[in-house]
Amino acid sequence: MRMLSSLRRGLSVALASLMIAAGLCLIAPIALAETYTIKMGSDSGNLAFQPATLSVKHGDVVQWVNNKLPPHNMMIDGAKLPDVSAELISSLSHSQLMVKPGDSFQVTIPDALPAGEYAYFCAPHRGAGMAGKLVVTG
Repeated sequence: MRMLSSLRRGLSVALASLMIAAGLCLIAPIALAETYTIKMGSDSGNLAFQPATLSVKHGDVVQWVNNKLPPHNMMIDGAKLPDVSAELISSLSHSQLMVKPGDSFQVTIPDALPAGEYAYFCAPHRGAGMAGKLVVTG
């Protein structure tokens, strides 16, 4: 009888440990997500995104911050992405102009976005070369 009780207790502990481990596996991808900041207008006053290229994974958050020489926005260049839906491109872009230093918006890289390179630009300053690239690695 005592042995049966010990066996049940041991199985209960093993089952609880297994459930905790399974729960941690579900949480781990969320905990691994990173948050990155891209400045809109370089510290030196150039019409540029800083950094110009950023590698990200699904679930990462990218925050664009209005830094210098506003107004700015961020538009994904959908013309170069025939296999990505217009809805998805629109959800990643931020067409509204930001005029105050420190204004920001953020985008979480969705799982639906295929791995690859995504060019983006500031609409008012595209002619001046204000462009960047997100490299989604999966």
